[in-house]
Amino acid sequence: TDINTRIGWYSKSIDAATADGGASGFGVADNADGGWTGAPLQFPRIQGADICGRIVAVGEGVSKNRIGERVLVRSMMRVAEREFECITLGSERDGGFAQFAVAPAHDTLAVDCDWHDTELASIPCAYSTAENLLQRANVAASDKVLVTGASGGVGCAAVQLAKTRGAQVIALASSAKHDEVRALGADFVLDRNADLVGDLGGIDIGAVDVVIDLVGGAGHAKLLDVLGKGGRYAVAGAIGGPLVQLDLRTLYLKDLSFFGCTYQPDSVFNNLIGYIERGEIRAVVARTYPLSEIAAAQTDFLAKKYTGKLVLVPPPVEA
Repeated sequence: TDINTRIGWYSKSIDAATADGGASGFGVADNADGGWTGAPLQFPRIQGADICGRIVAVGEGVSKNRIGERVLVRSMMRVAEREFECITLGSERDGGFAQFAVAPAHDTLAVDCDWHDTELASIPCAYSTAENLLQRANVAASDKVLVTGASGGVGCAAVQLAKTRGAQVIALASSAKHDEVRALGADFVLDRNADLVGDLGGIDIGAVDVVIDLVGGAGHAKLLDVLGKGGRYAVAGAIGGPLVQLDLRTLYLKDLSFFGCTYQPDSVFNNLIGYIERGEIRAVVARTYPLSEIAAAQTDFLAKKYTGKLVLVPPPVEA
């Protein structure tokens, strides 16, 4: 999301995959709708949707007892209690690419665990996106769930969170990352370019109940082909390309339900804190970088060389 925001990918003038403009940007991007809300970004802006840290000061009306708390900050913040209206860190307000950040008390949640800061910092945006997808699609223990982009940050989270619900998970990832994705709990791992209808028939898994899609692009149609009658499709990303071809007959003849998933109720992030504190999920951190090497980190992210999250670490604060 940080890269998409930086390059104006959310603009309707862009129809390409994130990687196509991740390094150099898109010359045709329209600044007027370049932000994910459809409005232009306001500058200056500090990006960074993920924050882990400790409270060092509080504003008016916030208990001073909170100073010293170890916290995670909700990436997706509500606007005036209105459903489906929200802002994000690093887009509509300054984010975490800094030594200090400011966040609303309501969206700054204490967490009690023995995880390293870099592990906690990998959680907010990716895991809340995954938890929201699963909540909206009402994933249950009886479901067979197909996860695209399963080696990425949101994909790794979705695999784990689906397993915490008892679901059977089929994950799509590049062949080199199959062992890592399988270690997260996936029951079956297929190549991201697999012949889904043929391969799922080959392992006799039957129709899929839920698709959790983070990729979009040219492979979209085959995702709907493997959904069974009454199946649910939930999407929160389109790194493979935002424009897809949809056969409406597939949608209505199968009685499919589609869920676009951005806005998050409070229960999403509250659930994540519980999963962490009970040891029900684990962080998947592939590599860390000093904040000064953010360009290298985003270049590596676009190359898709790693499984899991890449974390930026700011320099220590002098006493």
